[in-house]
Amino acid sequence: MREYHVRICERPRVKLPRPTRQYFTGEEFFQHEFPHERSDLSHWRKRLGDKLDLLLAESLRVAHQSGALRTKDLARVTVDTTVQPKAITFPTDAKLLHAAIKGLNRLARRHGVRLRQSYLRIAKQAAMMAGRYAHAKQFNRHRRQLRILRTRLGRIIRDIGRKIAGQPALEEAFAWPLARASQIRSQQQRQRGWKLYSFHAPEVECIGKGKASAPYEFGVKASIVTTNARAPGGQFVLHAKALPGNPYDGHTLRAAIEDTERLTGRQIERAYVDKGYRGHDAHNPHRVFISGQKRGVFGAIKRELRRRSAIEPVIGHMKAEGHLGRCYLKGTDGDAANAILTAVGHNLRLVLAWLRVLLRLILVAVWRAFATHPTLKSAC
Repeated sequence: MREYHVRICERPRVKLPRPTRQYFTGEEFFQHEFPHERSDLSHWRKRLGDKLDLLLAESLRVAHQSGALRTKDLARVTVDTTVQPKAITFPTDAKLLHAAIKGLNRLARRHGVRLRQSYLRIAKQAAMMAGRYAHAKQFNRHRRQLRILRTRLGRIIRDIGRKIAGQPALEEAFAWPLARASQIRSQQQRQRGWKLYSFHAPEVECIGKGKASAPYEFGVKASIVTTNARAPGGQFVLHAKALPGNPYDGHTLRAAIEDTERLTGRQIERAYVDKGYRGHDAHNPHRVFISGQKRGVFGAIKRELRRRSAIEPVIGHMKAEGHLGRCYLKGTDGDAANAILTAVGHNLRLVLAWLRVLLRLILVAVWRAFATHPTLKSAC
C-alpha cells in the first residue's frame, strides 16, 4: 500500500476535497489548491460562443454510429416549449428590496464608497417581518414594512449618487446597479409592463404555462425538438434553444425546424406540436400537425400524433436528471448554454444505456457459447 504524505503549509481559504478522497483518487500529497481555476469553464464557454450546437450534433453522430439512432427517426419530430427556471428565490417585493439594499452595499464596499448608513440590519428585520405579516394576512402591517424598505433603498440610492458625482469611473460602475435598484423601488406588485424579478439576474422573465402546481415560473422559455418515434436507444433530443423575450410558441416553429435540419442534415417530413403553436410560421404548414386536429389526420399520422405527448417525459428527465430544472449559469449566454448542454447530457445518457445493453448481450452470448461448448472452456 502506497504512502500518503501531508505537506504542512498555510490553511487553505477554500473548501477542498477531504484527504481520504484525494488519496483514493490518486494523489500522493495533500493538495491545498484546486487543479484549475473556477472560472476556466466560464472562459471556455465564452470562447465557444454560439458553437455549442456542435456538441449536440456530435452526440447525435455518436448515437447514430452506435446504432441507437436511425436516419429514418430524424424525419418525423415533436416540438414543444418549456420553462427553464433561473436559480433565484420567489420574487416578492420585500425580497427584491432587501436584495437591492444588500447589492448596493456590497458594490459600495468593493469600490471604496463610504455610505452614510448601510441600513442592513433594519432592512433584514423589515424583510423578515413583511413575510410574516403577509403570511398572517395582516396587510396593513405588511405594507408598512415595504414602505420602510423603499425609504431606506431610496436613501442609499441618493447617498451613492452624491458620493460618486464627478467621478466617471465610479459613475460607470454604478450606472446599471443604480438603474436596477431604482426600477425595483418604483415597481408595484400588479403593475403592467416590464418588471424586474431579480437584482443579480435582470434577464429573468415571468412565464405562465397554465400549470396548476406552478402558475408562474421565473426564468426563460426553451424550445425542445425530439424524435417522434422511439429510436432503438430511446427518444433523443435533436435541438434545444433558449428563447429570451418570451415569444409566442407559434412564432418560433420555423426557426426550430430550420435549426434541427441544419444539425441533423435530414429534412423534416412531419412535425407534431401542441395547441400553443396555432398560427405558426412554418414554411410548409401542411406538414405540421397540431394536437386535436381532425382534418388530414388518418392512419400513420394519427398514430404519430398520439405520440406527441411523449415529449413531456423527455422534458421531465431533462429537468430532473439534467440542469434544465434550474439554471445556475450567468446571463442570457448562460441560459443558452445550459439548454444545449442539458440536451447533450440527455443524449449521452441514452447512448451509455444503449452501450450497456449491447455489452450485456455480448456477455450473455459469450457465456452461452462456453456453456454449450465445454471444449472452448477447457481450451481457455
